[in-house]
Amino acid sequence: MMKAVDEGHTVVLVTATGGECGEYPEGFLTEGETLKDRRSKELDKSVEILGIHKLVRLGYRDSGMIGTEDNQNPDCFWQADVELAATKLAEILVSLDSDVLTVYDDHGGYGHPDHIQLHRVGIRAAEIAGIKRVFQASMNRDLFKEFLASAPRDDGSETEGPQVPDLDEFTIGTPESDLNVCVDVVGYVDRKREALLAHASQIPEDSWFQSLPEELVTRMFSREWFIYGGVDGGKQITDLFDPSLH
Repeated sequence: MMKAVDEGHTVVLVTATGGECGEYPEGFLTEGETLKDRRSKELDKSVEILGIHKLVRLGYRDSGMIGTEDNQNPDCFWQADVELAATKLAEILVSLDSDVLTVYDDHGGYGHPDHIQLHRVGIRAAEIAGIKRVFQASMNRDLFKEFLASAPRDDGSETEGPQVPDLDEFTIGTPESDLNVCVDVVGYVDRKREALLAHASQIPEDSWFQSLPEELVTRMFSREWFIYGGVDGGKQITDLFDPSLH
């Protein structure tokens, strides 16, 4: 988004929910403050750092995770009618004269129901609005596995870090062989990390993410990966605004 802004494109961020069902550190909220209130402020701060032109909130309730009570709430995004939500989003896209849309991949990166639903809604909204260039944002599974294998572990050792799962069973993201779009954003890594850290309810001060060495952050966040369905001949796309795409 930052790179697109710097290259002269109008960038609009559309969010589906208020994130009100997420987890947060004990004692994090002030008296009378809700998680939705705090996450709204965090989002505004992140948007300012990113420098995007407009933020649009669709206003659905966070869906929590599959199997939870929140996921069954009729007001949550997961329970929303896809056609109605897509029509709502398509109206926004048309009003902005949008020509490129990014959405989540079909498994929402790591299976979050709201991410999956936004994939469904976004793909349908693009059809309604007539947008041909739709990119599915994903994570490079191979790179992520390398990161986990080399990151400090939170397993009772002296250094704290993420728990390392069974990498043979790791399903987050998409294999690099299935990703046909790679955008170099190495010049934006510092601001990208700053924008992530603005979401303090999700990345508190004692988070392992805060202590990652600079070279590891650069390695992980200097490229962004997408899936695009309109490429012939195995072409590797490096620019979402490539005029040859159709």
